[in-house]
Amino acid sequence: MNELWASRNTAFEKTISASTPRPSDTDIIHNLILSRLPTLDQPLAKAAAHHFNNPGKMLRTTMAMRGAHVLNVSLPAATRWAAAVEVLHNASLIHDDICDGDKQRRGHQAVWTKFGRNVALTLGDWLIALSFELAAEAAEITNTPRLLRILAKHMSRTTAGEAMEFEWNGNLSWDAYLTIAADKTAPLLTAPIQGIAVMIGDYQAEAIISRYFRDLGEAYQIANDISNYNGSDGAKLIAGDLARRAPNAVTLSFIDGLTKDEKARFNDWYHSGGTDDLVSWQAHILNSDAMKAASNRMFATLDRATHHASDLSAEISEVVTPVHGLIMRACATASKNGAA
Repeated sequence: MNELWASRNTAFEKTISASTPRPSDTDIIHNLILSRLPTLDQPLAKAAAHHFNNPGKMLRTTMAMRGAHVLNVSLPAATRWAAAVEVLHNASLIHDDICDGDKQRRGHQAVWTKFGRNVALTLGDWLIALSFELAAEAAEITNTPRLLRILAKHMSRTTAGEAMEFEWNGNLSWDAYLTIAADKTAPLLTAPIQGIAVMIGDYQAEAIISRYFRDLGEAYQIANDISNYNGSDGAKLIAGDLARRAPNAVTLSFIDGLTKDEKARFNDWYHSGGTDDLVSWQAHILNSDAMKAASNRMFATLDRATHHASDLSAEISEVVTPVHGLIMRACATASKNGAA
């Protein structure tokens, strides 16, 4: 480790080495993020503290840190990489809430509803900068500048997925939906493990991990879509995707089951953008086989992901297996709630 990093014996790292019992990986990364947020005398401090008061599931942190432990990656580097991906994910959530008009995030007011859109926008931008700063620190510790390229690539793809959704013109096709779903969800699920693989020099695993998490991300997005319709996604409005004409696997599954005349009638209403008959169409969809059809597609996608996972090394497989299990449980929960 170079002199710069040898000298950065921060209070955070002292906490890691001195804590008894050792805090969990998620606690460590959460504390690292909190230590790098604006202080109370700086702009955005209150908004940042509000958002990170509840850090969420921290799935990406869990993935990166498990990989670091299994593959013996430098913990100072791994913690910064995990924090970088987690911070970038949270920046995307803050921006998403503005774009989607969602007023709640993790059981509390979204940043934009409490502090205003301008503060939320600038906080999201500030967090993106922090994310790259943390990734640069991880890259310098391990002499793997490729980490920055990975983070930039996944940020670009996630942003492209979001932009494609904004430009969604009501063209109700599975091809468009699957591109949006994968680009929105997969990149920041892929990044934690890809970064760990790069830090140990396993570049061959990068492509396999990318394909694997693209399918896993698609399945996870379909699970979220099902949850949107059954009201278990935490959003205030049940089937809010239908109201705002957002791409949703349940909506597309519903259309697949319509007759030609029914499809024309639904498309006319959908393209009108109006809210008349919204409740009626919601009821039609919930009383159809659309939720079941979306679930079937979701589980078929999970099967594809499992096939890709068989090409991973035993060490990488050990890392992703718990994540696969978490997403499988999320999909199973969404499917169960959808059938209720």
